[in-house]
Amino acid sequence: MRIVSLIVLALLVASFTHALAGTTGSHEPGTSVEMPYLIAPVVVNGRLDSNAYVSSRVIASSPTATIVVRGKLPFIQDAFVRDVNAAPIGKADDPATVDVPALTARLLADAKRVAGANLVSTIEIIRIQVAPLHPGTHS
Repeated sequence: MRIVSLIVLALLVASFTHALAGTTGSHEPGTSVEMPYLIAPVVVNGRLDSNAYVSSRVIASSPTATIVVRGKLPFIQDAFVRDVNAAPIGKADDPATVDVPALTARLLADAKRVAGANLVSTIEIIRIQVAPLHPGTHS
């Protein structure tokens, strides 16, 4: 009976530890910093067409760098907000569609500038949800 209890306890601890670590792609565990949602305007023909809700994470260069990046999170978010409001995020040939590689590169440059180039490895865009301002007008 004690052995079964110990095995169950070990499995619970292992699953809890895995849940804390979160999902990791190609980066080291403990280096992911979830960012608050970013609301980016999608401008078509000089007019606000919709808002893109961007979920992202900053990947720090090491677990130690993660501490510094977390401390600068409000400043990184501020840089992200300023960036997406300063220049369009849409593709050149289709402004209503978010240019994900270009947006990722811009946000990475912002995070490196704010937190330090040696502390930030990459940015991962988790999800983008585009919400039109006037839902009935889009085909």
